Amino acid sequence: MRDNICMTTDDYQHRIAELEALLEERDARIAYLEEQFRIAQNKQIGKSTEGHPGQGELFNEVEELAAENVSAEQETISYTRSKPKRNPLPEDLPREVIIHDIPDEDKVCDCCAGTLHCIGKDKSEKLQFIPAQVKVIEHVRPKYACRSCEKEGISNTLKQAQVPHCVIPKGYATSLLSQIITSKYQYGLPLYRQEAMFKQHGIEISRKTMADWIIRCAELFKPLYDWLHQHLIQQPVIQADETTLKVVDSGKSTSYMWLYATGVDSPQATITGSAIHNIVLYDYHNSRAGQCAVDFLGGYHGYLQVDGYQGYEQTQATLVGFRVDEDITALTPHRPGRAQLTHPVLHNSLFAA
Repeated sequence: MRDNICMTTDDYQHRIAELEALLEERDARIAYLEEQFRIAQNKQIGKSTEGHPGQGELFNEVEELAAENVSAEQETISYTRSKPKRNPLPEDLPREVIIHDIPDEDKVCDCCAGTLHCIGKDKSEKLQFIPAQVKVIEHVRPKYACRSCEKEGISNTLKQAQVPHCVIPKGYATSLLSQIITSKYQYGLPLYRQEAMFKQHGIEISRKTMADWIIRCAELFKPLYDWLHQHLIQQPVIQADETTLKVVDSGKSTSYMWLYATGVDSPQATITGSAIHNIVLYDYHNSRAGQCAVDFLGGYHGYLQVDGYQGYEQTQATLVGFRVDEDITALTPHRPGRAQLTHPVLHNSLFAA
């Protein structure tokens, strides 16, 4: 009590400031703990992250899209109203013209019985979808032999056309291979679902067989992969990242898929004013060591656009990042496969690390 009596006004102000700072620190600590509890609770009872990306839209996608506002164009009659705008169908699509005409006996005027003449026509387009068709192409190679040589006992030589080239020798899959690969890697359709789809056509193709086909095709694509690899490391800028990958029978070791890309992600596949085309290559390793990037890039001395993983510093490339607004993104380490930006990322330009 005696100390309190001796405290001056400045002492009280200083004490109040200390208590306010302590209270602010505790509030921040409580907010942090609440956030950690929310994250832990969401991991335990929240929506699973292992589901297919499209599972959430399986039943409600149609209703949500139908409720969206469609861009409209203005049509003036006696007043202005919004008219739904529909994009025209592509002109290069095959077209089948069906003419709906009236019988010849009806092409007579009901008033004077004069012959009617055509003054115009109305057109409307309907889009028809033709489901995929499966058919068997049977290759027949006739055999030819000499009857005279056969009668005289002379050795008879058979003549027959060469076996048509097939991607998989003695296999029956041709264009089917491109369908399976595109469905899986372009549209994310697992092999077990493709197996069920083929069963609807009465065809039994196991997912094991399709997996063997894909592996065989990957071996045939190796020369193309190597050519793209050599072309990629000649580009001035390369983007790279690595992410974890689940592999069957890999034990407890973590596998990684390393991604290297150049170009621009657009339908045109080109950068304005540049001859750089899109190249995206994947490099699988069961390690996250920086030596993986060193082995892939070799002696690449261009710009390597990456996150803050220190493994890329082992390469001979110049590491760069993004800029947006006025702040520079700090190259800080992060969990594999998850970008961590400490500042906003200026006009998608590069800066040296």
